Amino acid sequence: MKKALLLFVSTLLLSGVFATPDEGMWLPNKIAQLNYADMQKLGCKLTAEEIYSINNSSLKDAIFQLQSAEGSGFCTGEIVSKQGLLFTNHHCGYEAITSLSTTEHNYLDDGYWAKSLKDEISVPGIRVTRVVRIDDVTSRVLEGITDETSEADREKAVAKAIKIIEEEAVKDTHYEAAVSEMYQGGEYYLFVYEAFSDVRFVGAPPSSIGKFGGDTDNWMWPRHTGDFSIFRVYMTPDGKPSTGYDEKNVPYVPLHSLPISIAGVEEGDFTMIMGYPGQTERYLSSYGMIYKRDFFNPSIVSLLELQLNTMKEDMDADINVRLALADSYASNANGWKLFDGEALTLRTTDAIQQKEKLEADFQKWADSDETRKAKYGEVLPSLKASYEAFGPATYDIIYLSLGLLQAGQHVMNVQSFMGLAKLLEDSKGNADAISSAIENLKPETEEMFTKYFPATDKKVFTAMLKMYIKDIPAEKRNGVFADYIFKTYKAKTETESLEKFATAVFTKSIFTDKARMDAFLAKPSLKALKADPMYAYVEGVFGDLFTVQMAYVGAMNGIDVNERLFIEGLREFQKDRTFYPDANSTLRLTYGTVKSYDPRDAVHYKYLTYAEGIIQKEDPTNEEFKVAPELKTKVLNKEFGRYADKTGNLPVCFLSDNDITGGNSGSPIINGKGELIGLAFDGNWEWLCSNLLFSVDLQRTINVDSRYVLWVIDELYDAQYIMKELDVRTTK
Repeated sequence: MKKALLLFVSTLLLSGVFATPDEGMWLPNKIAQLNYADMQKLGCKLTAEEIYSINNSSLKDAIFQLQSAEGSGFCTGEIVSKQGLLFTNHHCGYEAITSLSTTEHNYLDDGYWAKSLKDEISVPGIRVTRVVRIDDVTSRVLEGITDETSEADREKAVAKAIKIIEEEAVKDTHYEAAVSEMYQGGEYYLFVYEAFSDVRFVGAPPSSIGKFGGDTDNWMWPRHTGDFSIFRVYMTPDGKPSTGYDEKNVPYVPLHSLPISIAGVEEGDFTMIMGYPGQTERYLSSYGMIYKRDFFNPSIVSLLELQLNTMKEDMDADINVRLALADSYASNANGWKLFDGEALTLRTTDAIQQKEKLEADFQKWADSDETRKAKYGEVLPSLKASYEAFGPATYDIIYLSLGLLQAGQHVMNVQSFMGLAKLLEDSKGNADAISSAIENLKPETEEMFTKYFPATDKKVFTAMLKMYIKDIPAEKRNGVFADYIFKTYKAKTETESLEKFATAVFTKSIFTDKARMDAFLAKPSLKALKADPMYAYVEGVFGDLFTVQMAYVGAMNGIDVNERLFIEGLREFQKDRTFYPDANSTLRLTYGTVKSYDPRDAVHYKYLTYAEGIIQKEDPTNEEFKVAPELKTKVLNKEFGRYADKTGNLPVCFLSDNDITGGNSGSPIINGKGELIGLAFDGNWEWLCSNLLFSVDLQRTINVDSRYVLWVIDELYDAQYIMKELDVRTTK
């Protein structure tokens, strides 16, 4: 899923006026002074204090970010009960659901509904966080920094100030803190978080509902996907965040939980989304957009397409392989379609031309004053030169990182053993350190071989290496081919040589077999590690990494500085425009309305879909469009209960013009009274360059309707254990 910034309706963008109310991912601590009046005009009934407050409970306290155990955010969830029940998307819970699934307990295909607290299943490796407060710390971070400060000195000063601010913010508390950069270093904000690491799986529909339409319908409208799953947050008995699962923990008591409205939505209704959008590049230059269109996206798309096609052959043939690889496949398929669609949009719309017109006006403004010319006059020409160098460098490094270092499932794990190799150079002198290193590696290696299918991994690994040598000329290839693979595994052709190498990797390497790995860990030796074909391969790839990296980093450095200056200059050039910062995985708010759209000539897309569309799309021969028998029966009999709208039909999904992007998946879409009316889960195909430019006419958010969510829980699967906790509202 991805969405983004504003278009400023083609001409508005060029004239430098205020952003339209529908555009922007705004910092919630700024809405009182920047956005609240516009939100009221659109239909918001809440006060600014009810949306964001640090003194009282507010809407922000119900909005959580889903993170990996390491703290990397990937989705949004919302608290919907006084006992810490959390809703998010099915695709956000997908990794957890697949990791918990087996052929005996196939929650992915069959769904799951806990009937009591003891039925809720602990989900290792996931945590959730909420924002406690947001502070503007720009003046502290940039204190003493001027236009004359060198980039090196600037970086040191900023890093030092951030470290002090973060340490002060969490001193004598259980909180976490992070200072986030906005406007490419123009402003800085401190985010203080509360983190919870005991999260448990409560319920989800089968994939035939939660992933209905699969990759075919991904990014598409009309949509009929019940994209939701349910978890619960737990805390310690004394009300503190838990650092992990503990049977003594109790359900979290939130500061705020969202009531759920089933009163329905109509065209023009106010909508608000709060969540953690991942990354946008709304102030990217036209040269950056061309780079994405011609270099970055095509290389990613080609490599992912090969990887996906190879994986799918075995996934279709074996349910065990499918369950093991389902999350990786779904994630990569989503990225593949996004990057492909984004490049297509950049080729077929006027997005780049819009940015070029803005830049022409900016250049005239900069050149019309000597002081401005000295500061900003060379910004765009420099960006052009840097991106022209950056494109080929990016192509090389993507093929190296994705094509070589992620060619196989365990290639990247080799890096964890490089430190051990250094210790093994003096096995007697480093005996204690080696023993400690081995103990640290054991949990990682256990995880490596959980649900691991080496035959499939070998197919993918071999295919990726073959693609690399096909697409990269011999003189530009990584040295591991000429210096190691083609020399050690010599054959009549390069292809045969690669096949011999791959066979060696999957019959001899400790990284492709648990028994071999266990034997090595029991008796580690430098000789065995150096002789390992997977280890030698990774060592060879890294040995030739420096040259490629330096070309990439060199071009990137010039881009970073000039992009910061470009944004700084734009904010001077368009003084009457209210600028919002690019998304960067921090808490944001976007507001708009329920809205249809016209994607192309003579085509109108209504804002709402109904359950009858599920039956119309049904295809029993296609895994993506199979319909659960129990759902089909109820839909055909129109057994919708209180969840039908005034037409007597069951709504499934609806459109809004909110401005979101990846990371917003699972975010609550909320009405003017602060009630949950659905979950945001996708953007739309016609404007997949939304991360780079907002379009009032073409950009939409796809949301699963709360009426469909509750119908599935309540009427279809009778999950009353869940229903009894929810505050369901029936009137507008």
